[in-house]
Amino acid sequence: MNKKARVIAYYLPQYHPIPENDKYWGKGFTEWTNVGKAKPLFKGHYQPRVPADLGYYDLRNGWVREQQAELAKSAGIEGFCYWHYWFGNGKELLEQPFNEVVDSGSPDFPFCLGWANHDWATNTWTANGNRKEIIAKMDYPGEKDYILHFDKYLKAFKDKRYIKVDNKLLFVIYAPMDMPDFEKFKEKWNELALKNGLNGFHFVGMTTGWTKNYQKVLEMGLDAITPSNLWYAETKVNGYFKKMLTHKLRQLCPWLSPLNKYKYKDIIKFLFNDYDRMECSYPSIVPNWDRSPRSGRNAVIYTGSTPELFKKHVIEALEIVKNKKPEHRILFLRSWNEWGEGNYMEPDLKFGHKYLDTLKEIIG
Repeated sequence: MNKKARVIAYYLPQYHPIPENDKYWGKGFTEWTNVGKAKPLFKGHYQPRVPADLGYYDLRNGWVREQQAELAKSAGIEGFCYWHYWFGNGKELLEQPFNEVVDSGSPDFPFCLGWANHDWATNTWTANGNRKEIIAKMDYPGEKDYILHFDKYLKAFKDKRYIKVDNKLLFVIYAPMDMPDFEKFKEKWNELALKNGLNGFHFVGMTTGWTKNYQKVLEMGLDAITPSNLWYAETKVNGYFKKMLTHKLRQLCPWLSPLNKYKYKDIIKFLFNDYDRMECSYPSIVPNWDRSPRSGRNAVIYTGSTPELFKKHVIEALEIVKNKKPEHRILFLRSWNEWGEGNYMEPDLKFGHKYLDTLKEIIG
């Protein structure tokens, strides 16, 4: 393995109806519901965003997953990191697409899992961020649940498609600092892996906020981190006090506060820092960000993203990782299909395949 980078794309499975979403949002709700009804909030605001090649797809259809894999593979993406939602005591959400990928053996495209270990709440999917009802509560019942969780995904862990780092199973944790006993979790899962003929796990913690959190996550015993530097970059662009003031105004009176928007060309100047250069740190690349389909005026919005600026951003990322061991030249692509957050690589009506073609040109 001697690639410029191992690009692994986060993959959102919320493109099929589930009873929990039907209950809170109405029959047939999926991520497309908010994407399709989004409206521009200022002159030149690119909304709504309309998918091109794949249309408003349903992930229960195997042919959609096949075409996604083909598009990703052709762009040089190594595999998908499927977000999975395990809330404890066997409670899951949105598990159907990934289960079908494992059970069917199709598409023949590498994958790993990312554990979205957070409450499933209404304010994630509505423009009224102050309305918060818990749909599914994140719980950590202890060792029996760790075993149950592991056993549920053992078939996936044994799959030849599962992505490995240093011959260990790559497993991303969204909010590692929320876990009350990560060390016990790590010990138990590695023990179970060895009993099942696997070499253990390579645990990667997503880190957000200030860089002091990055060090805390490493000290918890994670094998690596993947810094999410969006907050850091926004603060560098706006300044700390303006950023915090805008944040507070949006909480108190969102209808009066200014839109929280940034120029993409300014954001990408600060999307990497010294932590990204560490051998045990895997930077993220971000094609765009616009959460207004979900959050309305409360959203963070990046404006002016283009394939040319994305190219500049990815080239800088390659410089960051070029001196690492080939196994560790990992770039997490955020994301493959987060249409409700405006960070996606799938073709849309405005840019077509240009972002994919740009990645292909650079990664090879």
